[in-house]
Amino acid sequence: MKRDLPHFQERKPCEECGVFGIFSPEQRDLATLTYYGLFSLQHRGQESAGIVVNDDGVFSSCRDTGLVSEVFSPLKLNGLGNGNISVGHVRYATTGSDGKQNVQPLLINHHKGRMALAHNGNLTNAWELRRKLEKEGSIFHTSTDSEIIAYAIVRERLHCPCIEAAVSAAMEVLEGAYSLVISSPAKLIAVRDPYGFRPLCMGSLPDGSTVFASESCALDAVGAAFVRDIQPGEIVTVDASGIRTDRSHCGKVRKQLCVFEYIYFSRPDSVVDGESVCLARQRAGELLAAAYPVDADVVIGVPDSGLDAAVGYAKASGIPYAIGFTKNKYIGRTFIAPTSGERESAVIIKLNPIRAVVEGKRLVLIDDSIVRGTTCRHIVSLLRTAGAKEIHMRVSAPPFVAPCYYGTDIDSPDHLIANHHSPDEIAAIIGVDSLGYLPFTDLTRLTGRETGICVACFGGTYPTAVPKHGLKDRFEQKIHAAPAAVKQKNPMDATVVAEDCRDEQQAERTSS
Repeated sequence: MKRDLPHFQERKPCEECGVFGIFSPEQRDLATLTYYGLFSLQHRGQESAGIVVNDDGVFSSCRDTGLVSEVFSPLKLNGLGNGNISVGHVRYATTGSDGKQNVQPLLINHHKGRMALAHNGNLTNAWELRRKLEKEGSIFHTSTDSEIIAYAIVRERLHCPCIEAAVSAAMEVLEGAYSLVISSPAKLIAVRDPYGFRPLCMGSLPDGSTVFASESCALDAVGAAFVRDIQPGEIVTVDASGIRTDRSHCGKVRKQLCVFEYIYFSRPDSVVDGESVCLARQRAGELLAAAYPVDADVVIGVPDSGLDAAVGYAKASGIPYAIGFTKNKYIGRTFIAPTSGERESAVIIKLNPIRAVVEGKRLVLIDDSIVRGTTCRHIVSLLRTAGAKEIHMRVSAPPFVAPCYYGTDIDSPDHLIANHHSPDEIAAIIGVDSLGYLPFTDLTRLTGRETGICVACFGGTYPTAVPKHGLKDRFEQKIHAAPAAVKQKNPMDATVVAEDCRDEQQAERTSS
């Protein structure tokens, strides 16, 4: 059954988080360096930010909702003091709400010390693990799957000789996507899940400090030299005695890096798993030009992630490239606005066409994706008002047709316009003269070599078992036990939540 466009509330796909960590051989101001690292990762999460500084086992933290520049003032950074380990995090919620209780890094007190944990990704067996941990006595204070990871590690730490051994043991039960930076009282640990869904890299500072970050652009921001990417399944431990690595989980499954890291998530100046993000996007534009040529006067891109693909399209097609929009850099993402009218106004405030470039021209308009369609429609309307003669839209990704369970905020196929309309119908809805998506078969060509990538959201095979609980607020649903309200969002999830609640109530009555 098809739906009209007003049912779709547009927002770009959002990645869950960015993580950052530093181990220094000497006590120093690591909070400021972590601030710079998080600032460069701001695009990965705009809902909250946090820093934990470890001074010889004494943990000081500053965490709150908001942008990095809003959460941290010079006074707050100074208040964190000096230390030899620091862990930082920026968050966009794909599991759990965006409330203060879910801000990371998480701080955990346990029998053998303290632990600070920052997580990027999404567990696919979070529901089952949380129920098991709760039955064993764990008391959860957040609604994120990151706390599940923390408790799984703590449970193993009680009988493991060291924290890295506990992490390795916990990985035996964790399923899905997780790139982690963890501080124990004396060690900094970086972990990447065996599939390598989310990026994680390592760098070094001139003073011998070791840095871990979600993207290489954060290494650049603090003056660290890139050393290498953390391998899928690898555990890297840094302490006063040096750097050690555990690769016992490597190679068990085929690598599945999220292809959207190249299409949209990562900054263009980053290098992810050995491949330039900028060049991957330009290659997407070149592939689009080959698949969907058109007679036009100028190629323009939608800022920011559509710009590199537009350069590639122009290069391959011979059509001149031009900057078609002025972007207001002082406004947040359009999806933040709560109502449809405010979202439409935000698009107009955020982007303004350059009339001298587009008036009377046949345009090739490049964007990275179409999720729900409303933002595209407004952008096209702005170009028409500015006098564009024709608009031929080209998208540097295939149509979104399936949910993502690995850290991208696409949790239901019902929200995706490509599941309800054909490309020709979408072209008519958003008001363009033609529409072409990157062919699915070209995804493996983005990096110029065969690379293990996850393409499940574009209709590919899921690398792991699909979770029966997929909504990002599934733990809030369980906490509040409101199946009727939940049912309006997702009948399947509501049924499961209701059944789980009844099972637990029955168990309580039986035991009493």
